[in-house]
Amino acid sequence: MTDPSPKPKLTLILASPRGFCAGVDRAIQIVEMALEKFGPPVYVRHEIVHNRFVVEALERKGAIFIEELNEVPEGARVIFSAHGVPKSVPEEAKRRELIYFDATCPLVSKVHIEAERLHARGLEIILIGHQGHPEVIGTMGQLPEGAVRLIETVADAEAYRPRDVEKLAFVTQTTLSVDDTAEIVAVLQRRFPSIVGPHKEDICYATTNRQDAVKAIAPRADALIVIGAPNSSNSMRLVEVAERAGCPRSFLVQRAADIDWQALGEPRAVGLTAGASAPDILVREVIAAFHDRFDVTIEDVAVARESMQFKLPRSLAG
Repeated sequence: MTDPSPKPKLTLILASPRGFCAGVDRAIQIVEMALEKFGPPVYVRHEIVHNRFVVEALERKGAIFIEELNEVPEGARVIFSAHGVPKSVPEEAKRRELIYFDATCPLVSKVHIEAERLHARGLEIILIGHQGHPEVIGTMGQLPEGAVRLIETVADAEAYRPRDVEKLAFVTQTTLSVDDTAEIVAVLQRRFPSIVGPHKEDICYATTNRQDAVKAIAPRADALIVIGAPNSSNSMRLVEVAERAGCPRSFLVQRAADIDWQALGEPRAVGLTAGASAPDILVREVIAAFHDRFDVTIEDVAVARESMQFKLPRSLAG
């Protein structure tokens, strides 16, 4: 009997930080704690985070995911997702006497507060973000209809005509491409020198760190895999960042089973990262799939250390 041919050698370059951020971790904990404290069912408005693996795991524990509050029975408990919700949602929950818990990421809540503060100063608000994303819907829903103008691209920024060039401010979605946002902000500041920005960068630390980590590994990788969901803004941006940073063969996968091995070609080095809503178990699953096909050497490239933690609602902690 002849020995099987040796597996090709491969370096798997792991980007760090990767995977869960503090806001996602907190949101998932809120659902789990509510289930433990009150028992199922607990209703969750929209996906708590953009990851099917996480959502299905919570469904098995008794979470019921719904799109709108009219699907929640009277007197039930409901949780709002990490992406944030328009003001009309908690108002409706109060009107219907639902018991609700808000799992909005504190960094998203900071953008909401910033938008309200700027609006109170009589400024027209520009939101840099993606049309239809739950975070954008939630942020725009903090203010009266028409008070916020959405800008998605540099072209939008060039074409924008404000009511008053001296009374203008901007905020941003937290999960955007750092580079794309900087380009849009530069156009707005060139066209409207007196535009007011947020006190501190709105793009969250986790988004920035994950993009910086991808930039660090992409030039060395023959291919790069991002673990995440297609409706996850921060995961999709990681693919774009990898392509721009020198790795045109960059792919988004939800699970190891989604990897197109033929598309990878015959790589000697593959980069691997995960979006902020992808759990580490999926990273381990992908690593195992590479071990099945290659003689793998793992290299971890860290660009930052994260220690951020967000407080949980007191009403659940007791």
